Amino acid sequence: MNFRTTCHAVFIAAKRRCAVPLVIGVVVALFFWVPGGVTQQQLDSEAVINHLNAVIKLYRNASAELQTGGAPSDVIYQENEKSLASEVVRLAFQAARAEAAAIRATEKAGAPSTTSAQSSAQVEARNKARIADVQSKLDSIDKQIASAPKNKRDALIAQKQALEGELDLDNAVQEVIQKRAAFMENGNDTGAEGLDGRINQLAHSVPGVFSATNDQKSGTQAKPTPQSEASKQPSSGLVSQAIALYDAITSVHQIDQLNEQTGALRQTVNDLRQPLRDSLVADIKNGRDLTDQASSGKIPPASPQQFQELTDHFKRISAVVLPLSQEIMVLDQSSANLVEWRTSILRESKYEARALFVRAGMILLALGIVLALSEAWRRLTYKYIQDARRRRQFLLLRRFVMGFLIGVVLILGFASQFASLATFAGFVTAGIAVGLQTVLLSVAAYFFVVGRYGIHVGDRVSVSGVTGDVIDISLVRLYLMELAGTGIDLFPTGRVVVFSNSVLFQATTPLFKQIPGTEYAWHEVVFNLVPGGNHKLVQDKLFPAVNAVHDQYREGFERQRGFIERRIEVQLKTPSPETRLQFGDTGLELLIRYPVEIRNESVTDEQVTRKVLEVVQSDPEVEAAVVGSPKIRAAIKG
Repeated sequence: MNFRTTCHAVFIAAKRRCAVPLVIGVVVALFFWVPGGVTQQQLDSEAVINHLNAVIKLYRNASAELQTGGAPSDVIYQENEKSLASEVVRLAFQAARAEAAAIRATEKAGAPSTTSAQSSAQVEARNKARIADVQSKLDSIDKQIASAPKNKRDALIAQKQALEGELDLDNAVQEVIQKRAAFMENGNDTGAEGLDGRINQLAHSVPGVFSATNDQKSGTQAKPTPQSEASKQPSSGLVSQAIALYDAITSVHQIDQLNEQTGALRQTVNDLRQPLRDSLVADIKNGRDLTDQASSGKIPPASPQQFQELTDHFKRISAVVLPLSQEIMVLDQSSANLVEWRTSILRESKYEARALFVRAGMILLALGIVLALSEAWRRLTYKYIQDARRRRQFLLLRRFVMGFLIGVVLILGFASQFASLATFAGFVTAGIAVGLQTVLLSVAAYFFVVGRYGIHVGDRVSVSGVTGDVIDISLVRLYLMELAGTGIDLFPTGRVVVFSNSVLFQATTPLFKQIPGTEYAWHEVVFNLVPGGNHKLVQDKLFPAVNAVHDQYREGFERQRGFIERRIEVQLKTPSPETRLQFGDTGLELLIRYPVEIRNESVTDEQVTRKVLEVVQSDPEVEAAVVGSPKIRAAIKG
C-alpha cells in the first residue's frame, strides 16, 4: 500500500464513521515513516562517536587529581598529562568533524536515492499540488452548479461533497507532514546532520578543553594549579608517612590504569585510521593508473572530472587521517609521560618507605629504653626499699612516670602537626587544671609529704585539732588513726581520719609533726606550794626523783639527738629534765619538765608519779610545803 492508497483508505473510513482509531494509527505511522532508503555510508559514524567517547573518558581520568606524595615533579607530570589529554581531545574532534564532512560529501555523490529531509520535502510539494488541483475542481463545480439545470444539480452537489471530503483529508495529511518536518529540523535525523549534532553535544561535555584553546588564542594564561598541603609541608609523623606511602602506591596503580587506557585508545585510533590510509593509497594508485593508461595510448585519456573526484576524495580522507596520526603521536607522548611519572613516584616512595621504617625503629628503640628503665626502677625498689608501704608508693610512682614517658614517645612518633598538637595540649591542660585543681594540688603535695622532712607511716601528727598516728599515705590522701583522751592519756578511738594531701598548702589548717628522727614529747609535773614554805627544799628533793626516772631512758634520747644532728646538721642538747619555779593561778608553783618517749609515755608518767609520791610521803617537810596533789600534764598542747 503506497502513500496515496493509504490516504484514500482513511477518507473512505471517515465516510463510514470509523475514522477515529484508523486516522490516529495512520498519523503515527506517517510521523515515523522515512520514505525511500539511504545509501550505505562508506565511513562509520558510530565508530566516530565511540572514538570521541573513549577520548573524553581518557581526558576526564587524566584531569582527575591523583593522591600523590606532593613532590614538585608530580605537579609537573600531572600538568603535562592534562595538557596532552586536552590536545588529544582537540585532535579527536578535528578528525570527527572532518569525517562528518566526508560522510556528507559521500552522501551527495552517492546513489540517486534522497535523504529523509529531501523525501519529506518532495511529499509535501506533491501534497500541496494535489490540494491546489482539488481546490480548482471545487471552484469549477461551484460555477457549474450555479448555471446547471435542476435535474443535474443533485449530481454536481454530490460530486462537490466528495471533493470537499478529499480536500479535508489532504489538508490533514499536509498538517502531519509539516509537524514531522519540524521535528526532523530539531536534530532527530539519523543522517550526516545528526552526526554533526552529536559531535557538538559531546564537545559541550568538555568545555574546559575548548575554552582553554580560546584563552590561548586570546593571550589569556590559565592560572597555575595550587599545590596541595602535602607538597607545602613534608610529612613528619609516622601516620603521615604511612599515608603518604599508601597514596604513592595508589597513584602508581592509577597511573598504570591510565596508561592501559591510553594504549587501548591508541589501538582504537589506529584501527580507525588504517582503512582510511588504505583508501588514500588506493586513490594515489588509481590516479597513477589513469595517468599511465592515458600515456600509453591504449585507451582514451581520463576526463578532468575523474581526476577532480579523486582529488576531492583524497582531500576529504587526508583531512581525517592527518589529525588521527597527530593524535597517535600525542598518545605516545602521554604514555611516555606516564611511564616517567610512575618511575618518579616509585623512586620517591622508596625514600618514604625507608623513612617510615627508620621512624618505626626509633619508636621501638625508645619504647625499649623506657621499658628497660622501668625494669631497673622496679629491681632497685625491691633491693633498697624494705618498707612495704613505701615500696608500693615507689612502684605506683614508677607506673605513672613510665606511662607518661611512653605517651610522650608515642605522641612524638605519631604526631605530624606539632603546632596543632601544642595548641590542643594547651587547651586540654588548662581544662584539666581547672577541673582537677584539688586533685592536682593533692598530687603535688604528696611529693612534699614523702620528702626528706615529710610525713612517714607511724608518725604522730596533729591536723585541724585531730591528733593521730599516720597509717597510710597515698597520692591524694593522708590516713590517720585517731587518738583521743583526757589530759595526757591518748587512746585509739577506732576511727580513721582521712585528709587530702592539699591540706599542706592551706594556711588556716596547720599540720604538726615530730622532728624527723625524734620520738619523744615533753611532760611536766606541777606542785602547788604553801605561801612562805621552803620551796628550795621541795625543789632539791623532787627533781632528783624525776631525774632518776629519766636516767632509765637517757641512752635512747642520746641516740635520737645524734640522729637529728647528722640529718639536719643542727647542734642540739640531749633532752633532760629541768625545773622551774613560777607563779600560777593559785599561787606559787614548782614545775619539773621531763622528756618521755611517745610509745612509752604512760609508763614513764606512772614511774614519775610513784617516785614523787614516795618523796612527798617520806619527808614531812616536803609534804608540809606542798598543797594538794601534784598534776602531770603535757608541756605542749596539740
